[in-house]
Amino acid sequence: MFRRILVSTNGSPRSNRAIQSAAALARTCGASLTIFHAIPAYRTPYHAEAMIVAWQSEAQYLKSTGREAAKLLARARALAAKQGVKATTMQAHNFDTSVAIVAAAGKVRADLVVMASHGRKGLEKLLLGSETQKVLARTKIPVLVIR
Repeated sequence: MFRRILVSTNGSPRSNRAIQSAAALARTCGASLTIFHAIPAYRTPYHAEAMIVAWQSEAQYLKSTGREAAKLLARARALAAKQGVKATTMQAHNFDTSVAIVAAAGKVRADLVVMASHGRKGLEKLLLGSETQKVLARTKIPVLVIR
């Protein structure tokens, strides 16, 4: 059925449940599992005239976010291992998380993307948007949404 599964994580308890579900499905299908984390791209600081703001350089930002992502992905890989699945990991910097997820799915030739959803409704969903909804709109790959 599915041969290559990509699961996206941000380290939240909901995405941890998505990892566990994706790993169980990968084990059942004999599929490979890739765990992906999108890191917000570096933003050039903006500050008003005569305002002094301490801001990380781009190199510092990339180094610190890379370290944090590595820790997050190691924890995610351990969750998959508890399900008996050896997972590979990926990370990428992008201004748009949904674009990064779709690109990662294409790169690993995933035939299923697994994501957590916060289940926002109404005005909150309209104002905050949904990365899951954006991924659904941007890809033809099936997306399994875990709530």
